[in-house]
Amino acid sequence: MSVSPATSQDESAPAKPARSRFGPNHRWTVLGIGCAAQASFSASFSGIPVTGTTMRADYHLTNGTLGIVLGSISLGIAASEILWGIWTDRFGERRVLLTGLIATGVVLALMGVAVVPSGGSVPHPALLVIGLLLVGAFGGSVNGSSGRAVMAWFREGQRGFAMSIRQTAVPAGGAIGTAVLPWLAVTYGFRVVFIVLALLCFLAAGATAIWLHQPQDHAPAGGAAGAPAPVAGPSPLRRWDIWRMALSGGMLTVPQIAVLAAAGVYLHDAKHAGLGVIVPTVLVAQVGGAAARIWSGRYTDKHGNRRRVIRIIGLLTGVVMAAAAILTSAPTLVVAAALALAGLLANAWHGVAYTEIASMAGANRAGTALGLENTTVFTGAFLTPMLVPVVEHAFSWTVVWAIIAVIPLAAVLLSPGAVRTARS
Repeated sequence: MSVSPATSQDESAPAKPARSRFGPNHRWTVLGIGCAAQASFSASFSGIPVTGTTMRADYHLTNGTLGIVLGSISLGIAASEILWGIWTDRFGERRVLLTGLIATGVVLALMGVAVVPSGGSVPHPALLVIGLLLVGAFGGSVNGSSGRAVMAWFREGQRGFAMSIRQTAVPAGGAIGTAVLPWLAVTYGFRVVFIVLALLCFLAAGATAIWLHQPQDHAPAGGAAGAPAPVAGPSPLRRWDIWRMALSGGMLTVPQIAVLAAAGVYLHDAKHAGLGVIVPTVLVAQVGGAAARIWSGRYTDKHGNRRRVIRIIGLLTGVVMAAAAILTSAPTLVVAAALALAGLLANAWHGVAYTEIASMAGANRAGTALGLENTTVFTGAFLTPMLVPVVEHAFSWTVVWAIIAVIPLAAVLLSPGAVRTARS
């Protein structure tokens, strides 16, 4: 949304812009809304897969069909992200975020009414696939629109920290879904699961409707704070440097998802480890990774070196993952520690990368750039758990971890070269 020159303002009857109405500290409320939106949707796409065993039994699914059902959410997200980003740049983050959250909530509510086992009748799996595909497609609106709102309210030198906090809402919401949804599914059934998820989306939409507004310097001429200005300049989709940043982000997602999805299986099957080892390994990757996201965002705000930090994280991730590949014959706790550290590092880059790609595109194109970034991220998240078992079956776990070590190193070579950004 372009900044209008002062001479074009209607001084006779100016509308009161959002930053003037709410004050500069309102940016923290906007950040809270972005976190709530991310967490409400993350509870769905991270929590529903954890109900897999109950879903398989209640819906009478085969393992193959269950995989298709659970993968449909990520597929919907990956297929819709760029479109939502373009629409965010055209229509504004408030409208898009409201539309996406309400539509996601409506689909989940309809699933809770019509796509659940009832009285001995089991819905056709195709209905489940279509419903979850739509959940992913509408929920794909959240990332670009909430990210653009945060970028608008926070200045350079503050954005890395703010965007890292927003990205931390993804594992936080996922943790809520992981903890609550399996219990709800077993105790009350999937009707309650879908209704609860719908309510979370509606609550986030209500907060968006009340408190999400554009800041003063993003309001177009005449003070129409709800209507974005026309977007000018080249599309991020036509810029190779932005594609490089997005593709490297997708590649850095691979070790993150590999640790989350496959480390437990590897430690159980190959190292005969129990939950006492598996759970702390994944927990260190998740919780430590969330803390590392916030730290890296704050650090890059102070030093203005986002691209350099992204490359360092990618390099360290590759080195530690290579160590895990070498240590597959080592004692269980040693290889578990290597995987936990690799997972932590692989979680640390998100906020910095999202901030950088949005800054590269500029305020008027941030939605499209964030949509592209999330498309590559969710494509990596969709493909990794499908390909790891294939490689392990054909070769070995050592080869799996070795290949995954190479991918973040390749991302380092692909990502754009370092530039200095403004410091706080």
